[in-house]
Amino acid sequence: MGTTESTDSTRREGCAHQVTEEFTQQEINGAVADPAELSLGDLEREERSSLRRVAGLSTELQDITEVEYRKLRLERVVLVGVWTEGSALESEASLAELARLAETAGSEVLEGLVQRRDKPDPATYIGSGKVIELGDIVRATGADTVICDGELSPSQLQQLEARLKVKVIDRTALILDIFAQHARSREGKSQVELAQLQYLLPRLRGWGETLSRQAGGRAGGGNGGVGLRGPGETKLETDRRRIRAKISKLRKEIKAMTTVRDTKRGQRVANEIPSVAIAGYTNAGKSSLLNVLTGAGVLVEDSLFATLDATTRRTETPDGNTYTLTDTVGFVRHLPHQLVEAFRSTLDEVADADLVVHVVDGADPMPEWQVRAVREVLNEIGERRDVKMPPELVVVNKVDAASELALARLRHLLPGAVFVSAHTGAGMGELRERIAGLIPRPNQQVDVLVPYARGELVARVHREGEVLTEEHTAAGTQLRAMVKADLAGVLESFAANGTSA
Repeated sequence: MGTTESTDSTRREGCAHQVTEEFTQQEINGAVADPAELSLGDLEREERSSLRRVAGLSTELQDITEVEYRKLRLERVVLVGVWTEGSALESEASLAELARLAETAGSEVLEGLVQRRDKPDPATYIGSGKVIELGDIVRATGADTVICDGELSPSQLQQLEARLKVKVIDRTALILDIFAQHARSREGKSQVELAQLQYLLPRLRGWGETLSRQAGGRAGGGNGGVGLRGPGETKLETDRRRIRAKISKLRKEIKAMTTVRDTKRGQRVANEIPSVAIAGYTNAGKSSLLNVLTGAGVLVEDSLFATLDATTRRTETPDGNTYTLTDTVGFVRHLPHQLVEAFRSTLDEVADADLVVHVVDGADPMPEWQVRAVREVLNEIGERRDVKMPPELVVVNKVDAASELALARLRHLLPGAVFVSAHTGAGMGELRERIAGLIPRPNQQVDVLVPYARGELVARVHREGEVLTEEHTAAGTQLRAMVKADLAGVLESFAANGTSA
């Protein structure tokens, strides 16, 4: 035994020495970036990869504690879906998307199974015969989790777990898990926790002692005292009460955070700064567009729901008008209603914007699915707030990765769309011009004579308005320009009818 321990120790030291040498060589070659030069997205990407498991080390299965192993190992999952409508291609695309979601959550997909039915089975989702077949696949592959491509009722969840003897989760729980992993801000974490608790509440279950009555006095077999005699509560009822209390607390916290967000938005509205919201399907390239247009430096990653927290940056049109761009949370087909409710304040950025830039993944095999799913959520937001949604500019991204046939089909499906590539920069000039033409512009014409002592007002007209004519006279600067209402009020005393200050 002593020899074995010595050998393992030597192997570990050799591995550590090799890793150290490789890291030192990277520093020499300049591969390790200066921390001062890293963007916010680079730092977040490093944080996400810092806990990933390194395969091939001698400690992979031997010298790691059970808790650490459970934390780092990949779950082995089998996917199952019910095909109720549409073509077989759509059914396969739906299961492929579920596989990407599972991989994003940190799972290893082993097998996929689709059941053709008119509607999901109310007891087991896929029917008793398919459950037997699914159980054989689970045992043959050694899977420890089954993921269903739909939202399961509490009874369906319980029936499947009882028959398959492995953990069963649905599409909603999977998306909630990804959101929990990727939330970074305090508001985002609170929103995800609220959505998780709302999903969990009707699905609480208990086994054995967890269902025992918590009672005192004769009912509990002890001296519980006054007020504690009687049937008492089950552990399940206690958990539900605590979850409801936590949900109430989270809603109050999110409401307070929403007040801060509304204050910031109110300042932009007061200054009449046009706002543009970037919306679209997850992994369509919204953050990439934000980085190209504003240099925000937010995280960009080829994965689903890589960024959740809304990011707002200020930029300018080619002719110098200032506006803000807000990157919102990505959408997905059948986005859980708990998330739509929890991320209400973030999604409200879309409803309050002057323009919605709807980003579509041009390289996706079925982009019309993306467009339909995003517009369904946007319509839901508009109906909930009882407001008219802002105009939409469709932007097809990733044209460098799409075929000419696919792009021709998209030009037919989405007339008026802008085709760009955030990766290569193709079409970005046209996109900037289209945004400049669709956002609100200065709409009040002024004809003023501004004294030379008030040169800051002339500079402000150049910065915020559109100068039509400018002439320097002995009395001051003669300006005719299009400006916003607030600036027109400031310039009112300098009207060119002879009034001056």
